[in-house]
Amino acid sequence: MTKVLNYSFDAFGPYPVGVALFGAGIDQEDNSPPEWKQGVEGYSRRFGSDFGIELVSTTTRYGLSEAFREDALYYHCDCTGVIPRLRHAVFSTLTARRGEDGHRTFSLPALIAPYAGSMTAVYGWYPSRYDAKDALRIGNHTMLGYVGANIGLEFFYRGPHSLLSRMHLNNAHGAPDR
Repeated sequence: MTKVLNYSFDAFGPYPVGVALFGAGIDQEDNSPPEWKQGVEGYSRRFGSDFGIELVSTTTRYGLSEAFREDALYYHCDCTGVIPRLRHAVFSTLTARRGEDGHRTFSLPALIAPYAGSMTAVYGWYPSRYDAKDALRIGNHTMLGYVGANIGLEFFYRGPHSLLSRMHLNNAHGAPDR
C-alpha cells in the first residue's frame, strides 16, 4: 500500500503538476512545437504533453524499480559540507537502494524512465516531424530536472511538514526508515 501511495503522489501530486505547468510555460515562450500555436489551446496541449511525459516517466521508474527490486526514493546524505552533499544529490539521480542492507547501486530504471516518457511523447502525440533525436533531447531535459529536484531535496528540505518534504517521500510520509 505504501508503494501505491508513493507512486500516486509522485505521479499525480503537486510536483508533477508544477513541473508540467512550468515546462508548458517555457515551451509556450519558445513556441515548441510551433504546430500547437499560441494561446490557451496551445498552452493546454503543452501542459498535457509535459504532464504525460512526467506520468510515463514516473510509471516507468516505479514499475521497473519494482521489477528490479530497487528503492528509487531519494534519501538525504548523512554527510556534511556543500560538495559532498551536492555530489550525493547528483549521483542519487542514477542510483537506487537495493538489498537488505540498502546499499546504493546504479539504477537502470532511473536511467530509462526519463527517456521512456519522452519517446512516448514523440511517437505518441508530438507532430510527426519529431524523431528519436528530439526524444533524447527532451529526455535529457527531464534528467536534468531530476538532478535539480534532488539538489532541492538535499539543500532545501526543512522537516516533515515543509512543502518539499511533501513533494517527495523522503522518510517524511511513506518512505521506510534508513
